[in-house]
Amino acid sequence: MKKLILFGFYLSFTLLIGFFLFWQSDFNFQYIISNRLIRLGAIIIGGVCVAFSAICFQTICGNRIITPAIMGYEAIYLCFQATLILIFGTASQIVIGAYSNFFLSIVVMLTYSFALQQLLFKNGQKNVYFLLLSGLIITLVINSVTQLIHYSISPGEFAIFQGFSLTSFNRVELLQLIVTFVITAIVVLSLQKQHRRFDILLLGQDQAQSLGINTHHFIKLNLALIAILVAVSTSLLGPTAFMGIFVANLAYSLVKVTRHWCILKVASIIAITAFLIAQVLVEHVFNYRLTAGILVNLFCAAYFLVLIIRPRNHL
Repeated sequence: MKKLILFGFYLSFTLLIGFFLFWQSDFNFQYIISNRLIRLGAIIIGGVCVAFSAICFQTICGNRIITPAIMGYEAIYLCFQATLILIFGTASQIVIGAYSNFFLSIVVMLTYSFALQQLLFKNGQKNVYFLLLSGLIITLVINSVTQLIHYSISPGEFAIFQGFSLTSFNRVELLQLIVTFVITAIVVLSLQKQHRRFDILLLGQDQAQSLGINTHHFIKLNLALIAILVAVSTSLLGPTAFMGIFVANLAYSLVKVTRHWCILKVASIIAITAFLIAQVLVEHVFNYRLTAGILVNLFCAAYFLVLIIRPRNHL
């Protein structure tokens, strides 16, 4: 029965991809389908990044209702974009360029992540909860700086900033897609190879250490890998807010196991499916009057609220 359900799930996923690519396309491969293939590639890469980063981060922290966003990765991205607009105005994208903005965003987010880890893990005695608390406070500070910039820019410049604050698959370029695919593949394979260690870490840091895992080194290494995934997905698509919580918890509910080799695959498919459904609604129902980010954030925020309100004995 379980295999039949999974087969139906994978079949529905395949049909959804076919629907997204070919519905109302007139089989125009030169423009319509080629552009949809780029968006599909961005959706797949973004979905995999969200799923892997969320689940691995939750395992490290021992909590299923948090995401890497709490560390301030998305906040520093938005602050960087607001700063560029403040300096260069409405011509920021022309002066900097889309590709340069993309790569600079990744560099800024990774620099922030490594500086944060070096600062908080310097003496080797700080635990992950201290890191989370520090990340939360830094996030609030960065958000305050971003809001201060909001009051210093014009309405037209603020409209440009709004485009960066919502998840969108329409601004992705082919070169960005190729670069992010290579980076994502390397990081995902590195995390997937450690799936047994993540399984052991679910028992707790003390138990994992007694079983021969250097938890301090393991956490530092994988937080760096998670930071790369978050930097890639955020720079490529924009902030994804509560998407990681939705994907991770739904995957655990469907699979009913805690083995990461299985959870990570199912969560990736769930994330891709959610992004695909949102993009299909944007293109064929709302006629681009909304963005996929609005739909995803609305649904995932509601799911997060339900997750907090209901009993947590299963978390």
